[in-house]
Amino acid sequence: MDATHQASRQHVFERSLLLPLRELDAGALPVAGGKAANLGELIAAGLPVPDGFCLTTGAYHDLESAAGLTEIVEQLAGTAADDHDRSAELAGRARDRILSTAMPAHVADAVTRAYRDLGEPPVAVRSSATAEDLPFASFAGQQDSYLGIVGADAVLDAVHRCWASLWTDRAVVYRMRNGIDHAETRLAVVVQRMVDAAVAGVMFTVNPVTGRRGETVIDASPGLGEAVVSGAVNPDHFLLDSSTGAVLERRLGDKRLVVRARAGGGTEAVPQPASNTACVSDDHLRALVRLGAGVQEHFGVPQDIEWAIDRAGELWLTQARPVTSLFPLPDGGSAQAGLRVYFCFSLAQGLTRPLTPMGLNAIRVIGSSVARLYGHPPADPVAGPPPVRDAAGRLFFDITTIMRSAAGRAVFPRVLDAMEARSATVLRGLFTDPRLSVVHSSWWPVVRRLAWVAARFGLPLQVAQAVARPAAALHRLDRIGERLRKRRLPPEAASAAQRLEFVVDLLGSAVVQVVPRVMPPAAAGFAMLGLAGRLLGSDAQPGDLSTVLRGLPHNVTTEMDLDLWSVATAIRADEDAAAAVRGGSSAELAERYRTGTLPRVLQNRLRGFLDRYGHRAVAEIDVGVPRWAEDPTHVLGVLGNYLRLDDLDRAPDALFARGAAQAESMVAALTERARRRGRLRGRVVGLALDRARQLAGVRELPKFDIVVVLAQTRHVLLSIGEELAAEGLLARADDVFFIDLSEVAAALDGRDLRDVVAGRRAGYDREMSRRHVPRVLLSDGTEPEARSGITPAADGALVGTAASAGTATAPARVVLDPASAYLAPGEILVAPSTDPGWTPLFLTAGGLVMEMGGANSHGAVVAREYGIPAVVGVPAATSRITTGQQLTVDGTHGLVTAAVVPDDRASDR
Repeated sequence: MDATHQASRQHVFERSLLLPLRELDAGALPVAGGKAANLGELIAAGLPVPDGFCLTTGAYHDLESAAGLTEIVEQLAGTAADDHDRSAELAGRARDRILSTAMPAHVADAVTRAYRDLGEPPVAVRSSATAEDLPFASFAGQQDSYLGIVGADAVLDAVHRCWASLWTDRAVVYRMRNGIDHAETRLAVVVQRMVDAAVAGVMFTVNPVTGRRGETVIDASPGLGEAVVSGAVNPDHFLLDSSTGAVLERRLGDKRLVVRARAGGGTEAVPQPASNTACVSDDHLRALVRLGAGVQEHFGVPQDIEWAIDRAGELWLTQARPVTSLFPLPDGGSAQAGLRVYFCFSLAQGLTRPLTPMGLNAIRVIGSSVARLYGHPPADPVAGPPPVRDAAGRLFFDITTIMRSAAGRAVFPRVLDAMEARSATVLRGLFTDPRLSVVHSSWWPVVRRLAWVAARFGLPLQVAQAVARPAAALHRLDRIGERLRKRRLPPEAASAAQRLEFVVDLLGSAVVQVVPRVMPPAAAGFAMLGLAGRLLGSDAQPGDLSTVLRGLPHNVTTEMDLDLWSVATAIRADEDAAAAVRGGSSAELAERYRTGTLPRVLQNRLRGFLDRYGHRAVAEIDVGVPRWAEDPTHVLGVLGNYLRLDDLDRAPDALFARGAAQAESMVAALTERARRRGRLRGRVVGLALDRARQLAGVRELPKFDIVVVLAQTRHVLLSIGEELAAEGLLARADDVFFIDLSEVAAALDGRDLRDVVAGRRAGYDREMSRRHVPRVLLSDGTEPEARSGITPAADGALVGTAASAGTATAPARVVLDPASAYLAPGEILVAPSTDPGWTPLFLTAGGLVMEMGGANSHGAVVAREYGIPAVVGVPAATSRITTGQQLTVDGTHGLVTAAVVPDDRASDR
């Protein structure tokens, strides 16, 4: 369709009050809503859709104006998304206004004429909102539909009630949760001939539970599909192969209720005896699979379809919408090239939120340096090595080669046992899949490459030197960090192209400069802890070795947190500073810091902290995220939390000191136990535990140093963004983080990227609300963890990985974003995952529960050092635990128990 014809059609759409369904297509969304536009698309594709018409949003606009909803909409815009009572009150007022306002006469006349032209049959009257059946939010069931409507007056009444349903409590909350403007949302209404259904139901062209593409799921019941959609009946359930139509699983329901149209209008629910006979034949199942494939092919994405088979055996489509709950496949992923396994690196790094496009690109460049180090340089270093993928703004690694290698299977899950134990369990569960059988059985290529890397950087020598002279090793690490922080950045006179080249070179050398030189001492510390554990054997009880790691010295993250506590202590002692923190919002205080108008103690102490740690941030591996030095709002919020701690016996520095004393006491006890089995054994265990305490804290340093590099990268990129914004190629400087490095180069050549950035910012904002991200994803869409389910302990406790010994009982506080979190002293922090930006909250927490992580993940290490009980790798913890629940966290055995552990994992149609 050429642009002139498309513009002409759009003009017709916008001027029309009422349109036949067959004249609609995707371009009609603003006037016909998602449901009607999709039905028009299906008719145009030649698919069997009952005839009907659409009353456009223009009619709703006329009524809305007459009802005077502007004031209510403005009040809703100022209502917080979590203020459900206020939003429900305003929604009720909007509904009342609509229902008490007469339908405009010209609208009533148009609907009556169109209904008569249709032949005045029984019809379905369905709401079709402009924010409905969208690729990112289905809005399924948020507005009302009415079935079996007979007669013009009944149709007009149903239309009126559909309009009012735009303001149901659930629809208002759903829009607020998805960031959709109430003022921009309009409602159209579909009036569609009813199918005299013998059997009807729902079909998904993808398995909605496991996410597996290539499987079709069908639920069916006699009568109208409303019985299935509403959950009023236990339907027949079928799982089919989408390519062949073969039935893979058949589970027959009792079908005790039939919803059917009444002769005089409306519907009725009729009980009937239980049946163990399928209500739909295998021939019809295959026909449904073919029909679903046609709908999916037309729209290009998996579909949620409502269908009916009439009494003559003819198949009809009554509705289709995208399945929005699926996690998208990583870019370039396809089952056509054989099954691939993707591991979510974002989650392993403590991130559930998306990364910015530049954040993803920066890690791709870093990935190129790692691949080059390993002997597999990518063709395009900026694009990154092929195994580095992304989906929904999250970073994934294609680990198929690792999974099909004997060495990979032996090593990789063991690494994950320490950092992300649940993922290790999921991966081991895939070992029996014949599609992932081992094809690389020899260890020699892996050993040879690792030996070359170890020799190149002298890793064995570094480990030996760290064990022999830990103080010298720590001094060398300090020098490396100092050189990184004093790196010379491009001069102001450098061109934007030269600065871009600097960024690519810096990212391409960051990991090679840092990790091989900084990681060996930490590895030596954990190796010595492992050696002590082996020598102790049964002499070490559960939790003993983790106690040794409490209060570790030389951990930059705990040093940062304790430094922030010392800032809070100074503020508490100064009346003006304390009053400012207690009386002002974090955002206001941050603005006063930027203008230098905070009380002197607060201004100076905060500046000193940011001079040392201002390069850090929540989600700090994303170069697109502002650093604390740019925006200290989060830091000021944490300081406000610290000032609420009145029990100074629970002060973080006191807790840390007690943890260190407990650790030293445990070292002495374990050494004595080993000495009873031999003097030499005792000396070796004592030395090993001493070295573990001196060196294991360095575990946090490689990331700390890499984040220094990312902060420098961000600084240079912002300078380029300022130049592009000044030239009108970007709207503002930080838009540079919503393009990638190749696009920066294109912008420097004059390409206007403002529209590109606007689209990506909208997508990023939508992804910020995504709660579920798979740990492991297969290229056919399967989430192996969803397929295996969640197994609680026999007594109802949630099971995770023991991360920090001890037991704590206190109210839970579920925190999804630390930037605006309030955590009362002693509460149990329940989080999806954590990175160093979260750890200031640990200082006053009574315990920690995380969905992600392993015994040596970041959160676990810091929890041990603060001596707070912690359990990590607890599936669905943030949805199964609610704020205020009394929790008991057993960090020794990896159990979390609550008074009630609800299961909120209901599907949303």
